[in-house]
Amino acid sequence: MSGLDLAFYGRDTLEVAPDLLGKVLVRVVAGRRLTGRIVEVEAYKGPVDKGAHSYNYRRTPRTRTMFGPPGHAYVYLVYGMHHCLNAVTEPEGEPCAILIRAVEPLEGRETMARFRYGKDWDDLTASQRRNMTNGPGKVCQAFSITREWNGVPLDREEFHIAPGGLEPGERVLRSRRIGIDYAEEAVDFLWRFTLEEEEEA
Repeated sequence: MSGLDLAFYGRDTLEVAPDLLGKVLVRVVAGRRLTGRIVEVEAYKGPVDKGAHSYNYRRTPRTRTMFGPPGHAYVYLVYGMHHCLNAVTEPEGEPCAILIRAVEPLEGRETMARFRYGKDWDDLTASQRRNMTNGPGKVCQAFSITREWNGVPLDREEFHIAPGGLEPGERVLRSRRIGIDYAEEAVDFLWRFTLEEEEEA
């Protein structure tokens, strides 16, 4: 399994975001392969989006990566403790990115369990298993992604996003993004994309 061509990310952020659903996040840690299917993302378009760190082309030491070439990781800390992984999108100079909000664990669940909870998979409760990677900070903890990966291209053997897609019976839902109550009109942008199974008739 190889990573997506970095040109994949050089398109409009609102096109790339739903296209990331079903793709596979891959991380190799100490020889162990961790993979998870992307099921939830949020789009951030800095030039027009008050919810983005780079709103109105705001360039800071933290947002510098968003101005770089597409297909690179933008990793930042929230609350001084939780890392969040984003994929930089659009042509260089346009500060846009997509937050990876949730994945479904595929390979390496034992290692993810130890990174998240310090326990073996078999020792986890049903709730812990459900909540393994259902938030951006949880994804980074389970996949051992920290700020050392900020600015790294997403085509490394040990860190990339691989091809994938929707499965039969799945659909993409759009909704408001989470945790940006300060973002004025951008609060209402339907820029959160979630993979859901269609209900049977």
